[in-house]
Amino acid sequence: MASMDVDNTIDESLYSRQLYVLGREAMLRMSQSNVLIIGLRGLGVEIAKNVILAGVKSVTLYDPEITQLSDLSSQFFLTEEDVGKRRDEASCPRLKELNNYVPVSVLEGDLMSNITNYQVVVCTNVPLKQQIEINNITHPKGIKFISTRINGLFGMAFNDFGDVFEVVDQNGEEPKSGMVAAITKVNTFVVTCLDETRHNLEDGDYVTFTEIKGMTELNGCEPRKISVLGPYTFSIGDTSNLSDYVSGGLFHQVKQPKTLNFKSLVDSIKEPEMFISDFAKFDRPGQLHVGYQALDSFVEKNGRYPVPRNENDANDVLAIAKEINSASPNPVDIDDKLIKELAYQSRGDLSPMAALFGGLVAQEVLKAISGKFMPISQFMYFDSLESLPSQPLTEELCAPIGSRYDNQIAVFGKDFQEKIENTKEFLVGAGAIGCEMLKNWAMMGLGVGKNGFIYLTDMDSIEKSNLNRQFLFRPWDVTKLKSETAANAIHKMNKQTIGHIKSYSDRVGVETENIFNDDFWESLSGVTNALDNVDARKYVDLRCVFYRKPLIESGTLGTKGNTQVIIPHLTESYSSSQDPPEKSIPICTLKNFPNAIEHTIQWARDKFEELFKQSADNVNLHLTQPNYLDSVRKQAGTQKDTIQSIYNYLVAWKPKTFRECIIWAREIFEDLYNNSIQQLLFNFPKDSVTSSGQPFWSGPKRAPTPIVFDMNNKLHMDFIIAAANLHAFNYGLTGETDVQVFKNELATITVKKFEPKKGVKIQVNENENVQSALPDEKEIEDLIAKIPNPSTLVGYRMNPAEFEKDDDTNFHIDFITAASNLRATNYDIALADRSKTKFIAGKIIPAIATTTALVTGLDCLELYKIIDGKNKLEDYKNGFLNLALPFFGFSEPIAAQKMKYYDIEWTLWDRFDIEGDLTLQQIIDLFKEKHELEITMMSCGVSMLYSSFMQSKKLQERLNMKISTLVETVSKKPIPDHVKSLVLELCVNDKNDEDVEVPYVRCVIRP
Repeated sequence: MASMDVDNTIDESLYSRQLYVLGREAMLRMSQSNVLIIGLRGLGVEIAKNVILAGVKSVTLYDPEITQLSDLSSQFFLTEEDVGKRRDEASCPRLKELNNYVPVSVLEGDLMSNITNYQVVVCTNVPLKQQIEINNITHPKGIKFISTRINGLFGMAFNDFGDVFEVVDQNGEEPKSGMVAAITKVNTFVVTCLDETRHNLEDGDYVTFTEIKGMTELNGCEPRKISVLGPYTFSIGDTSNLSDYVSGGLFHQVKQPKTLNFKSLVDSIKEPEMFISDFAKFDRPGQLHVGYQALDSFVEKNGRYPVPRNENDANDVLAIAKEINSASPNPVDIDDKLIKELAYQSRGDLSPMAALFGGLVAQEVLKAISGKFMPISQFMYFDSLESLPSQPLTEELCAPIGSRYDNQIAVFGKDFQEKIENTKEFLVGAGAIGCEMLKNWAMMGLGVGKNGFIYLTDMDSIEKSNLNRQFLFRPWDVTKLKSETAANAIHKMNKQTIGHIKSYSDRVGVETENIFNDDFWESLSGVTNALDNVDARKYVDLRCVFYRKPLIESGTLGTKGNTQVIIPHLTESYSSSQDPPEKSIPICTLKNFPNAIEHTIQWARDKFEELFKQSADNVNLHLTQPNYLDSVRKQAGTQKDTIQSIYNYLVAWKPKTFRECIIWAREIFEDLYNNSIQQLLFNFPKDSVTSSGQPFWSGPKRAPTPIVFDMNNKLHMDFIIAAANLHAFNYGLTGETDVQVFKNELATITVKKFEPKKGVKIQVNENENVQSALPDEKEIEDLIAKIPNPSTLVGYRMNPAEFEKDDDTNFHIDFITAASNLRATNYDIALADRSKTKFIAGKIIPAIATTTALVTGLDCLELYKIIDGKNKLEDYKNGFLNLALPFFGFSEPIAAQKMKYYDIEWTLWDRFDIEGDLTLQQIIDLFKEKHELEITMMSCGVSMLYSSFMQSKKLQERLNMKISTLVETVSKKPIPDHVKSLVLELCVNDKNDEDVEVPYVRCVIRP
């Protein structure tokens, strides 16, 4: 089996999204570590799955226990056919399929004598006595030890990474950097950032400097500890013995390693250090610390866990807990109900809790191996008792019934299990979150009942980069549809889902409302989003508000995750609040004054679109749309550029051979990296000064240097090869990658010497409005005369290059990397490698399986509440987490905003319902008589149906029209057959003739 660390390389096509989370060094350290996982129930297999996907050197499994049917409530790699087999042996073949780079095996022989063969040992649901025995071996030898367990809606984790453990990166954030405006030599030795740009540093951070003029001793200096003085200033200690600061410079944060000390399990039990997972339950960890010890004592004494909802067993556990607590040097206040609840649920094994702790603990494994991110110190306890059903639970309700869901029934009871099974849920998206969600649902038995169902849609096909975190897919599934493949994978995990999942490959949007129609939405119990874009999320959110369906919304960004629950008539919707817009790069910065690699990458991405996509699109529009050039001539500002590009690509630049593509690439190189820079320096020489006497090339403006082409420079050749091949693709010519072929041709090419032009206007700052000269009509006429008529090119089309970041053979990222780095060379900006360029240009969302698993676990804990029909705001929780820090935060959802007309309160969930296809006059009268509201304006979508200031004749024509006829008349479109109701937006006045805001109207026009 291939190993990822054979030649210190990483398969970027597989691990690309994870690389942007962990970094190359951390992943290489991971690829040298062997992990042992003890216990292969739901929690153990979750951890194994996530660790294998992450790409460690090897994973060894140990669980000789025999598979029980009840294990299937959370163990997704065991089936009914595996009952009676060893858990580890039955799970191993399926875990092996997850990642060809990670050998997975079963530990044969004695466990204790093999412990020292591993760098990390993970115990899942292992008795405390055995945990201590194992930890007594691992702690002295510096072997990282993690123990974790879940019992119903309770869970815990413990870390021991040895006496001395070094964290190389505490938060995973990009080091901060910024431009320096001034450095003083007196008092607090202040560094001031340029243009009042926030430095975003914290007290105790370390920085170094580059490009400082005057105080050059700071360039490349040993990292200096800083004190924050304000958002734009910080102190770096004594600079009085340094040269005087003149100008310029950049500061760069330098991350410092942090050393942690971990106590052994025995010592930690006596003096626990707690990580708070929910600040609303600040006193819980101490109580659960005692409760779990009591539970272990009960199991050791009785050889079994307490019987679900059995009072005698629960009282025994409580008595043991009080005894342990009274003997403790740091006793806590014991909540009898909490400890008894732990006993009641101790046999419970829930898939959402396994997903939550499986993601959390797998990330701790990766931290132990790589030193990347802060580990949990040292105990973490968590519960979600809010997820329990409101129905009182009894021993009879929670008794096993011989079902694969018995370990869920032990917590929720069989009546609630029936509710789960008869739920109809719509999952939008089958990517990373979608795969994990489906797995959880299959284990829960969601939708497998007589009246239950799962609907699933995803329009995408599977790509290799998906396999690193979308664990339902395998290498042989690449190019297949995600939704169909995911559904088939779930059928294998739980046969009861067969006939209870329908997969679509349709986008959920306005264009598919004939598929996802009124009947579809109204039949649902709820909706879960597993989407990666805001527009789609907002559309689904609007549908859920309209049909009054609960929605679970979540997202991840590297180690960060969030969950939001949206409940009809209770909470705000997803669209009620918005993130601030992304900060854009000023056009003048991109075009002429870049000062960061992000600027040059965006410039290169724009050049890709201009050279290989937009121009080819323009040509094809000319060839297919009648009178296209005439319509272009009416476009102020862009007409000359568009017509010039059509002429260039159909005449001047149209190659007949690949040799001509090389010539074209060489000329483009000269224009972008030499001629345009010469023109800029002609307009603004390096010694230019502004009207105030300050150097023009200072602050954020870096003076560029033209590049002289050199065929022996790899970067220069990378550009030529990529550009020539992309130009050839546009014209359907066969490309070439042999460097010698390019060199032979380039040696024969002579480029025209550039002469700077006078009168060229260049925008200097964002606020400056540079008026381009009016286009020369004769010049445009001459260009159009040279462009072939479409009739002479019947059937001819160019091939526009649709940007695709994950295909390493299409030259897209190759071009952008070379183009960006050449421009960075022009402006003396540090270059970026291909991976970083791909990340920025492709706007890649960093992703890792651990966060995804955890987030879906939290989602499903909320889903239990929705299925139960909980109707109080405080019953629900939105979650925010960052596994790197680590941080967990929970809050009540925000209540839906209340509005009012007269004494009637309403929220976004309310509306006026009108049954029947009434006339416009009838609707106006209805509001006047029933609601005492005068309609002054009415619209349906973009169609204005009525306004009080309409012409009398038009108004009279419309008043007696049925509302459906009126909508069709105004919009000039028939109402599709699937549409049962219309949404009308109103402007109204109250009886005091004041404008008031009211809900929308749903007018049902068809039964």
